[in-house]
Amino acid sequence: MLTSLTKLIQNYHWFEILVEMAVIWCVVYLIFRFLQGTRGAGVIKGVVVLLVVLTLLIRVAGSAGDVLGRLDFIYNRFLGLLAILLIVVFQPELRQAMIRLGHTRMFRLGRAPQTERVIEAVSDAVLFLSKNQFGALIAVEREVRLGGLSDVGVELDAKISARLLETIFWPNSPLHDLGVIVRDDRIVAASVQFPLIEEGAIMGTPGSRHRAAAGVSLESDCVVVIVSEETGAISIAERGQITFDISRDQIRDEIARRLAVTIEPPTVTDIEPPTTSETPSERNVA
Repeated sequence: MLTSLTKLIQNYHWFEILVEMAVIWCVVYLIFRFLQGTRGAGVIKGVVVLLVVLTLLIRVAGSAGDVLGRLDFIYNRFLGLLAILLIVVFQPELRQAMIRLGHTRMFRLGRAPQTERVIEAVSDAVLFLSKNQFGALIAVEREVRLGGLSDVGVELDAKISARLLETIFWPNSPLHDLGVIVRDDRIVAASVQFPLIEEGAIMGTPGSRHRAAAGVSLESDCVVVIVSEETGAISIAERGQITFDISRDQIRDEIARRLAVTIEPPTVTDIEPPTTSETPSERNVA
């Protein structure tokens, strides 16, 4: 076997071996990068290790002669069947990989960036909802539109404002229980059911809001802001990953950073959201 391996190496130039190894390493790295954080990551690692070992044994031993001819025949047929099985088993992961590939800058169509109005409205509403421990789920679109989801929600098509968001998520409001979709500077739909990410994909025991935020952010490039109804904690989901417990002082800058928008610092005329559980309409009362 050692002699066969030596002959196999001698048939290639060292530069060709380095190039091939670099290409293989890049492909393996990209596969693991796409599968990171999914249940398929552990499975694919085991499959890769098994294939590498079997391939080395079959090719090295087979190069000495037709000793393992039958095994080599079965091995080749097994590879074809395995390719089909992997496509079926890892269909969700492959779909996510294609979505992420479409999110790269070279494939974007250059839509207008989010305006400061969206940043201000979302951050002010989130601060109010967080201080009063009102649950919220706000998805801000970027390049990929959520048309399929917004169609099954309640259509609003209203100019975004902090008070409108607060009213939507006010307890016992007919629209407060699910999510809101923001497109450009408008709220296009409310009471939208977002797809839940699979169990085990997020560390800990996230609630339904966090699972829905991770699920919709995994299938698009939107930024999702979550307010916990139990604790008032603020989180942001992007590309299937959730950043928990964001400080109220940092939420405005964090949303702007995620949306790649440069905004001016607040002026002295800005009003701090109230700390009491008053309705949005009571803010104008002196």
